[in-house]
Amino acid sequence: MVLEQWMEVSMHRSMRDFIRFAKERELSMTQLGALLNIYHAGTCGVSDIGDVLGVTSAASSQMLERLVRQGLVTRSEDPNDRRVKNVVLTEKGKCLIEESFHARLAWLSDLAQSLSKDHKERVYATFQILVEQANQLNR
Repeated sequence: MVLEQWMEVSMHRSMRDFIRFAKERELSMTQLGALLNIYHAGTCGVSDIGDVLGVTSAASSQMLERLVRQGLVTRSEDPNDRRVKNVVLTEKGKCLIEESFHARLAWLSDLAQSLSKDHKERVYATFQILVEQANQLNR
């Protein structure tokens, strides 16, 4: 099915560029995964990040310490429970994650530029239908 082919091509391109982005910034995929999780959650506990990534709190804490040293996150005590450490992205961390989004999608600009006006209109209409139908599946 052509939709499956499209998904395979787009996922391959997206992940290739995402991995390249991580390597260029000397970040592991686990570190980038932690940063993405914090970005979406706003604030996370060290153990929360460990749970999401499937690693121990100790391993999560060590990884986060490296991110703290790189200036990408800050850790602070939870005001309600001093045993809990909250982790948030710094401005530098937020910018890095937003750059990663652009890096993953940059190839789409090249693709769009290669399409004729007629093809762009047809693709736009088709994707509009797909987005609407996909959103219906979530209800």
